[in-house]
Order: sequence, then structure tokens, then C-alpha cells
Amino acid sequence: MPERNLEFGKYGAQGLKGHEAVARRLDALAGFVATPITQRRGLLARPHYLTRTEHARRARAAGPTVTDRTLKAWLAGRRGPSRGNLENIVAAYRSVRRHNVARCLLARLNREGRGTRVEFHPVNQSQVDRPRQRVVEYRTLNVRHRDRIVEAWARDDAAALDEAWVNDATVDLGSEWGQYEYVTDIGFAA
Repeated sequence: MPERNLEFGKYGAQGLKGHEAVARRLDALAGFVATPITQRRGLLARPHYLTRTEHARRARAAGPTVTDRTLKAWLAGRRGPSRGNLENIVAAYRSVRRHNVARCLLARLNREGRGTRVEFHPVNQSQVDRPRQRVVEYRTLNVRHRDRIVEAWARDDAAALDEAWVNDATVDLGSEWGQYEYVTDIGFAA
């Protein structure tokens, strides 16, 4: 694609890919369990979430491969999961939570075709020499359809999220959309 940055940060600019900032913002809106899994409360919350519904139980198959007896021992506090199982629990929890909130989040963001305003915060160029700095300013844009963006986020597919973010949102900034491939932050509310 034209205007894709090939050597971002070569002269000291700091930022992250726009789709990564969008994923972070959507994660914040999803409302994951805040307590770390290393604490008892965080450990109890995630398996409870993964065993409440049939869909969650099916997704648990992709997570920790343990028997129901072992899971009950974890919940009762008689045993603790291994480090690998902790990582699997977190991954399965995030996957199920993303799937569960995607439809509601999409409805809130699209607002029946009215969309929501997105704020593009440009890259940090404070470490770039003055002659090499680009004139990049804070921009806002109303994004009306985020179906592909939220679907890619729910599947945790970074390549599809990048493609959807560029094609469905960033290109609407006009001829300078490539300047916002990397940003310090993307802001929007639902």
C-alpha cells in the first residue's frame, strides 16, 4: 500500500501501530477482570467465567487441558495451576470475553449508522532532529462502520485488524492517512 512506513523509528520517532492502539482501546472497553491471575480472586474469577455457559465450556477446550476434578481443586484452593496452565487460562478467558462482548460493543460503536468519533494522537517526535520532523497534528474522524474491525479484534487476528483499520477508518483521513499508521494513542468511547 502507498504511504506504509517501512522503517518506522529510524530517526527516533516513538509510537505504535494504529491497529495495536485500537486493540488496546477495545480491550479497555471490554472490561476484563482487573485482578491479576496470580492472586486468588483473579484465579477464581476466570475459571468461573469459563464454566458459566456452554459456549465458554467449548472455548475452555482451547484453554487449559485439565479435568473437571483438577479445576474444582483450583477453585477450592487445594491446588494451584502451573505457569503454563495460568497462561492458557488467561488466553481462553480473553478469547471468550472478546467473543461475548463483541456484538454489544459493535452496536455501541456503530450507534445505528451514526458512528462514534475517533481521536488520532500523532507519534512522539521529541527525539527526532528538527529538520527530520514531520508536521503531524491531532486529528478526529467519525467512523460509522466498525464491523470488520471488531470482528478481527474478537478473533485476535492482528493482520486482519490492521487491514480493517486502514481500509475502514484511516484512509478516510484523506491524502495524509499514512502519517497516522503509527500513533501514540487512539481514543474513542462507546
